[in-house]
Amino acid sequence: MAVSERSSQEPADIALLLEGTYPYVRGGVSSWVHTMICGLPDMTFDLIFLGGSRDQYDEMKYELPENVVGIQEHFMLESCAGSVIQRGHQRRADRRKRKKTFKALEDLHDRLRDETGMATNHLRTLSELLFQEEGIDREAFLTSPLAWSQICRHYERFSTEPSFVDYFWTVRTIHEPLFVLADVARNAPPARIYHSISTGYAGYLGMMISQLTGRPFVLTEHGIYTKERKIDLSQANWIQESRETLERSLNVQVNYIRQLWIRFFESIGRITYSSAFPITSLYEGNRDRQVSDGADASRTRVVPNGIDLDRFKALRSQRPEHVPPILGLIGRVVPIKDIKTFIRAMRSVVTRVPEAEGWIIGPEEEDPDYSRECRDLVASLGLEGRVKFLGFQNVADILPQLGLSILTSISEALPLVILEGYASGLPCVTTDVGACRELVEGNSAEDRALGAAGAVVPIADPEATATSAVELLTDETKWRAAQRAGIERVETYYTLDLMLDTYRGVYAEALEREPWPVSVSS
Repeated sequence: MAVSERSSQEPADIALLLEGTYPYVRGGVSSWVHTMICGLPDMTFDLIFLGGSRDQYDEMKYELPENVVGIQEHFMLESCAGSVIQRGHQRRADRRKRKKTFKALEDLHDRLRDETGMATNHLRTLSELLFQEEGIDREAFLTSPLAWSQICRHYERFSTEPSFVDYFWTVRTIHEPLFVLADVARNAPPARIYHSISTGYAGYLGMMISQLTGRPFVLTEHGIYTKERKIDLSQANWIQESRETLERSLNVQVNYIRQLWIRFFESIGRITYSSAFPITSLYEGNRDRQVSDGADASRTRVVPNGIDLDRFKALRSQRPEHVPPILGLIGRVVPIKDIKTFIRAMRSVVTRVPEAEGWIIGPEEEDPDYSRECRDLVASLGLEGRVKFLGFQNVADILPQLGLSILTSISEALPLVILEGYASGLPCVTTDVGACRELVEGNSAEDRALGAAGAVVPIADPEATATSAVELLTDETKWRAAQRAGIERVETYYTLDLMLDTYRGVYAEALEREPWPVSVSS
């Protein structure tokens, strides 16, 4: 754990709980966080960053604004702070007191096999026990005879397909972060409001801090965490933080293990929803998904993304007179962005528009294997010189050079890159994911009257992507109409001022609520 120096013990206005994102990873969520902090200069922010292991993150990708008063870094696959291990040594002799917590772990494991609602109840009970003296610590869970006996017993009863080694590492990787999070919660910096930018581990941490302190807990979801984790699991992949460890348990296609993970993330999603107020999402589709996943509808709010219009409006004057035949995909080179569909679409685009180029603008270090596969695909399709990997770039330098923004993701929420493109005068072709259709075609009747700001295509359909892109690139009248629609839409519905004013109201609403009861002792 690394903690910045604090100039004062005065609580921050907002403590942001960040899992695998800002300030160490670039992307839409990180850009949103940075924009929020910079856009609310009268508020102070503390950052609590959760990652997998330290070696998966390089230097910060963002310069922290002056109103960030502290940052903690916690790596859930590494050892807990010494205070927790020491506490374990002090209680090592008293095994009877641990049995209650081991029973809670066993009940949780049982419920993860069947009823999500019951698993949620046991997860809440377990979180309370982790704070109490009769509970267990991480060291006891990982090394004690009771823990070994429990894992062996469950393997013999339920898990017949994977090897014991695969099962052992899965169980450890599911449970181990909970002990780390309990220690993080005990040592969290004081704040008036705790705000998680996802469910998952960050959301569970928010619930724990709320239990300990009684302070308000706000949740914002850009994408739906459980949905994205299911996508990762279906690809035998995992979130960046824990990928190396989980390869040992996911390298065999075992439905039992996959189901344990899905139930676990569904459960911590439900427990986060039950603790947070308000719960915000970017568009109605995700709000509906939150409610179907267990959120109380009365707690939910829709707060669309907003962008700094002045920054991007200035780029319009830099556009060339005619539409450049350059298609740009701005995003991380990772499977969820489906870069391969963009590359395959470019094969068809180049056949019809020989001078066309495809630019992939985004970092490649998050998934080097996938990046290498994408480069190999470019070579195999004979697209060298036509499809270019530009790495991370300042979007303000790139947007005026593009003729179209292309988004081929298999999962999104409300992508900032589309809004930034609109503000700079750039239409888009996007897959039908998240809020993308309403960004292109409009949401309300008044919005739809503005016209289409590009085209919407099916997921993983290179030919449809290519056809829509060529139609826009080769019909300047249609392209200009799409450009006008995009500019009007973003200027009317997606401004930064609208978003910031709404979040000021969200924070005020959280503070106006009665203090939360503290359900456990610290």
